[in-house]
Amino acid sequence: MKHRILHTMIRVRDLKKSLQFYNEKLGMNIFRTEDYPSGEFTLVFVGYGDEQTSSVIELTYNYGDHKYTHGSGFGHIAIGVSDVYEMCNRIKKNGVKMLREPGPMAATATNGARDVIAFIQDPDGYKIELIEVE
Repeated sequence: MKHRILHTMIRVRDLKKSLQFYNEKLGMNIFRTEDYPSGEFTLVFVGYGDEQTSSVIELTYNYGDHKYTHGSGFGHIAIGVSDVYEMCNRIKKNGVKMLREPGPMAATATNGARDVIAFIQDPDGYKIELIEVE
């Protein structure tokens, strides 16, 4: 049996704002929405590749007004992009909060790699690392 990560779930306070961020600003596809009125929650699965072959993010919206903490164990979501500088220039114009401007990592890895990265924040305060990939 082949194993793979299916999705990462995060709770969101405002589903509309979150969908605008992940879909419109980051360019993710909305693959499916599952509404559970009796359970008072909605799930929306977003990502770049087909759910059958790629990991996605599950946005969980619980009806009503909720306040969530991110906890000390959660770090960030990482997204590979072809040009970190271009992506950041584009999304900054759309009001995305930059936590770390794009640039090389501060330290060189032991294998000599110098990744170009940036950190942004989604509407719920989750950190997202953008990593330049070939």
